[in-house]
Amino acid sequence: MAGRLDGKVALVTGASSGIGEATAMALAAEGAAVAIAARRTDRLQALRTKLDEQGTSVVVLELDVTDEQACRTAVQSTVDELGGLDILVNNAGVMLLGAIEGADTTDWIRMVETNVLGLMFMTHAALPHLLESGGQVIQVSSVAGRVPSKGAGVYNASKFAVNAFSESLRQEVTERGVRVVLIEPGMVATELRDHITNAKAKESANARAAEMRQLQSGDIAAAIVYAATQPDHVAVNEILVRPTDQGW
Repeated sequence: MAGRLDGKVALVTGASSGIGEATAMALAAEGAAVAIAARRTDRLQALRTKLDEQGTSVVVLELDVTDEQACRTAVQSTVDELGGLDILVNNAGVMLLGAIEGADTTDWIRMVETNVLGLMFMTHAALPHLLESGGQVIQVSSVAGRVPSKGAGVYNASKFAVNAFSESLRQEVTERGVRVVLIEPGMVATELRDHITNAKAKESANARAAEMRQLQSGDIAAAIVYAATQPDHVAVNEILVRPTDQGW
């Protein structure tokens, strides 16, 4: 049975775990060839084994999105090895929560470089190919890009930036056939919270997560596939997905 993305090529950043891994699997299940990119290549190789087993054409890319030249190389390698680029999923990101007062500002730098500049670098590198293919840019943002909260000021700022950048991009390219999709997950059961360096913020985030039935990575991957498989004349520009139990 033909997949809805047969003949398409997707590049997924942050593919070594969580939403990125689930998205790569879901896009491949619909017939797409997939380039999987992240820093942790051991995990990418494990994912590649799964994709190989289902007959997917796959390329493994070691990538730190904060390195602009590495982003350009990843895009070009995808095009060279898989024959083009139709879907870019900008999923790489970090969530380093904590109060603004007394913050370790190296966390701020890391979030801005990864969540904002990394996404921008990847988009910039991919755009010529997406304009050629009439492709899609799928930006994984967050409910934090809509609803600010104490203890998440810089993370909120980074995701608000993603939302603003993506809408500006949409206005620039939509009439040229490129669709821009913003995916905004609420609380998802991934390892994102494990990397919070502020002990108090980490404890608080885990406590809030324990109070609800969290989304799973596959729930977000399903939303991405929904947007990616619409007819060319349909642009699903924004999908906000919260757990039913999440009141904020």
